[in-house]
Amino acid sequence: MNSYPSTIIVRHRRENLKKCSLRGLEKRTDCKFYRYPNLQLPPAAGYIVLALDAPVLTMDDADKGLLLLDATWRYSGKMLKWASKIPALIYRSLPDNLRTAYPRRQDDCSDPEKGLASVEALYAAYRILDRPTEGLFDHYHWGSNFVELNYPS
Repeated sequence: MNSYPSTIIVRHRRENLKKCSLRGLEKRTDCKFYRYPNLQLPPAAGYIVLALDAPVLTMDDADKGLLLLDATWRYSGKMLKWASKIPALIYRSLPDNLRTAYPRRQDDCSDPEKGLASVEALYAAYRILDRPTEGLFDHYHWGSNFVELNYPS
């Protein structure tokens, strides 16, 4: 049994599942998936949502649940506004030095190299919160590249 709350992942309905970096995590017991838009907000009061320009996530946040918004940059702002309706949501960011390993062109992100794939953001958050990362990159082709780039031994 996990000693921390489940991670809530809200996936935009237009997310291309063939390109979705979180593909394969749907069966994990520590992750619960929801679809956006959804008329019902997920039960996430007191959860942490990852956002830009927020205080950096630290080990002090380890007892809280994570709410991850899974969408392209084009839809992320709208989803973040929707998530703001969840009471007592806590906003945190990931460290500024993290870089994506996903080879893509992003026009909607102000700094494409910092625009992490959703699974990369989840991996980084889990490392910070000292949660198990095993299996997160099983279906993500660039997982080992991300680790080499951001967590050299």
